[in-house]
Amino acid sequence: MNGTAMAWGLTGHRIIAEIAQRHLTKKARKNLEKLIGRAPLAFWANWPDYIKSDTTDKWKQTGPWHYVDLPGHLDKADFIHDLEGLEGKNLYTQIPEMENLLKNKNLPLEQRQIALRFLIHFIGDLHQPLHVGRDEDAGGNKIKVTWFGKPTNLHTVWDSQLIDYQKWSYTEYATNIDTVDADEIEQIQSGSLEDWFYQSHALSDAIYDKTPDGARLSYNYNYLFFDRLNTQLLDGGLRLAKILNQILG
Repeated sequence: MNGTAMAWGLTGHRIIAEIAQRHLTKKARKNLEKLIGRAPLAFWANWPDYIKSDTTDKWKQTGPWHYVDLPGHLDKADFIHDLEGLEGKNLYTQIPEMENLLKNKNLPLEQRQIALRFLIHFIGDLHQPLHVGRDEDAGGNKIKVTWFGKPTNLHTVWDSQLIDYQKWSYTEYATNIDTVDADEIEQIQSGSLEDWFYQSHALSDAIYDKTPDGARLSYNYNYLFFDRLNTQLLDGGLRLAKILNQILG
């Protein structure tokens, strides 16, 4: 995938961060305020994309941290085998790396703050299914489609256009989908990081199967994927909350 590709766009990342914020424990909230002040998680949710515009190349190496590229339609065992065998730093390696940095209270405050910003963003990236996509089409960037008659690509549709089509602010969106009960929250937050990656892989397969190059997407596409889009956003927020509660709570 192109290292400059965004994930979820501004609104999607903020939705996930906002849901996470609403599910922090009292202790985690207190420790978070010590770390970053009173700014909400959503304020920092897109920082790791903003720094891609830095002209000093200070953050150039972080581009591949936002995604993994794997073949399609792998069963779970083969998927995990290939995921664990990827070379170099990537989304799968950097989520636990940022968790470890955030946990380390011996590090300078700024380093822990930066780790938090990346962690917020990377859990969002993990739940954008085309960031667990395929190398040959750069995570859908090379699949040309139209969205309500306007030329775009598949990755952009999933980054922002499906979300923006709902016409909700990120706080409204979070409120509208964050309606599950305690048992459902526990189920969503269960499982391993590898399980969560495989969930996105399975959805990316469904997306690829339903969205050939040249597809004309509009009302029916929104109807087809609306529920699964919202599941990914909600799951990302609740799982981010779980991670932050474990580290800061």
